Amino acid sequence: PGANTLAYVAESFMDEVCTALKKDPVAFRLELLKKAKEQTVGKINYDPEKYKSVIELVVKMSKWGTKTPGVFRGFSTWFSFGSYVAQVVEVQMVAGHPKIRKVFCAVDCGRVINLSGAENQVQGSIVDGISHAMFPKVTFVNGAVAETNFNTYKFLRMKDAPLEIDVQFVESEEAPSGLGEPALPPVAAALANALFAATGKRLRKLPFADQLG
Repeated sequence: PGANTLAYVAESFMDEVCTALKKDPVAFRLELLKKAKEQTVGKINYDPEKYKSVIELVVKMSKWGTKTPGVFRGFSTWFSFGSYVAQVVEVQMVAGHPKIRKVFCAVDCGRVINLSGAENQVQGSIVDGISHAMFPKVTFVNGAVAETNFNTYKFLRMKDAPLEIDVQFVESEEAPSGLGEPALPPVAAALANALFAATGKRLRKLPFADQLG
């Protein structure tokens, strides 16, 4: 789906803009959403207040703005399939390799009917998104795919999975919206932004593992 790649590109670039402007990524998003609400130019297909609600929730969940020695954070958000998602990814560098400590995820998907099922969908989307950001690739040699099995086409293993995923939903009485995919698009950017904080290196292509030594 287009949202998966577009979110990575747009939200990674947004972090670069924040770095250039010396602005906090959360504060900058809220500033843009305020302008979108008050000074709308053309038609927008999202609700700035719902976007704001997930950002404020993930800020509360993650205690954004606090620091833990050796832990680096990245922030990202996205709207797709009628749902709003904001995420914070925490990483530590261990022997030059990233270990994902925790992912915080706030979601507004309307009314949640089955809480445990909804949590599982979000957790699965995050793990899937991290896997595709970090590892798999397809290369061609003489017109044929070189990766012919899972020893060369690598997926995320349990040792690479986040130690913890914290999921919370914005309370709503509106009709349920999408949840099968909306938590996947923002995670690659949140991870890339965390890895930039940890290494000072911008990751502008996938997969990340090949670029981290």
